[in-house]
Parts: sequence; C-alpha cells; structure tokens
Amino acid sequence: MGVLLLVRHGQASFGTDDYDVLSENGWEQGRVLGRWLAEHGPAPASVVHGGMRRHRETWEAIAETSGLDADAAEIDEDWAEFDHLGVLARYAEATGAVVDHTTDRRAFQEQFEVSTAHWYDAGPDGGYPEPFDAFVSRARAALDAATARPGPTLVVTSGGVIAALAALLVVPDLAAVGPVWARFNTVIANTSVSRVVVGAGGARLLTFNEHPHLPRPLVTYR
Repeated sequence: MGVLLLVRHGQASFGTDDYDVLSENGWEQGRVLGRWLAEHGPAPASVVHGGMRRHRETWEAIAETSGLDADAAEIDEDWAEFDHLGVLARYAEATGAVVDHTTDRRAFQEQFEVSTAHWYDAGPDGGYPEPFDAFVSRARAALDAATARPGPTLVVTSGGVIAALAALLVVPDLAAVGPVWARFNTVIANTSVSRVVVGAGGARLLTFNEHPHLPRPLVTYR
C-alpha cells in the first residue's frame, strides 16, 4: 500500500503585487513542517511539487529543516492551483457583479466563495478558461501520476487542488463534487498535510488537513 502526503503551500503574500511568493510566516510554516516530518515521518521516497513559486519555496523550506535533498523534487504542472483571478473576472463578466480586489481578507473570502460557486455550477460551457470539471480532472491526473512514483510520496501543491481530490475521493460523482470541494477549500490550513492511501482498491482519503506541527500563532488559511 502506498501513501501520498499532500501538503498545502505555506502562507503566500495576500494583498501584495505578487501573491505567488511566500510570506515570512509561510517560510516559517514550511520549516516547522520539515522538522515535524523529520521526527514523525514517513521519510518520502519521492517528492513532487507544482510549478508555482509558492510550491517551490514551501518545498525549499521543508527541505531546509527535514534533512531531505532540496534538489530531489520533480515538478508536475498539473499540481498548479486554479486561476482564482480568472475565476473572479469571469464571474464579474458573466453576472455583472462588481468584484473589488480588496485586501480585506473577510471581504475577499465572501467574493471568492460566491465566484467559485458560480464557477462549479456553470459547467463546461460557462466561459471559464479552465472549467471546474477540467480542473478536477487535472487534479485527478496529477494524483494518478504521483501514485506511480516510489512511495511514500510527498507532494507540495495548493489548497484548491487538495480540496478537489478530497472531495472526489469522498464523493466520486463528479457532478456532486463542487459543493463538497467548497467546504473543504474554506478550511484547509497552510502547510497542512492530507494523506491518501493507494492500494488494490485504488486511492482513498485517509486524513485531511492535519496541522499538529503548527503552533496556534502560525495557523493561517490564506
């Protein structure tokens, strides 16, 4: 039986010119996770991360304190997050809603949840550059590729991808995944670990959103 450790990236730089950069908190979250993995295991036989900068930097922070080789990771672009700015823009275009790219986290979260609900309800003909169904299928392809790697496998990716896989593994009916994905996606902590076991019966979700390595002041969700 193989095990995949799906790690959400550390806190990114919300409200700045470049979101795709870890904040100081994000770097520390990664280092704390690295120390925790070194103590509790399992030691990964392979590592893969998405192609975004926040994925790479989270892996570098983990490697810094875990004793793992920072150069050992491979990149798989299928682990990339969905384009949340594109989703917000298309929602505004489709509905006439005014989307304010506010730096207020609560206000942004409300806009985000309404926009993503429209995204997954719109279906493949909703005009989104990457329809929700295509996003979930891409995440599933990334999972399938990771299961072929020597295990245990550590994957650094984004919260939306992990939530999509968790929802798909719990509710295999693709048409019903959207609302379940939304609930998972709102609660997943930065550098949390979700475990997927792979056996003769396929992939199964073992745990979701573990973050015992983080002291309370380091727990963030965006």
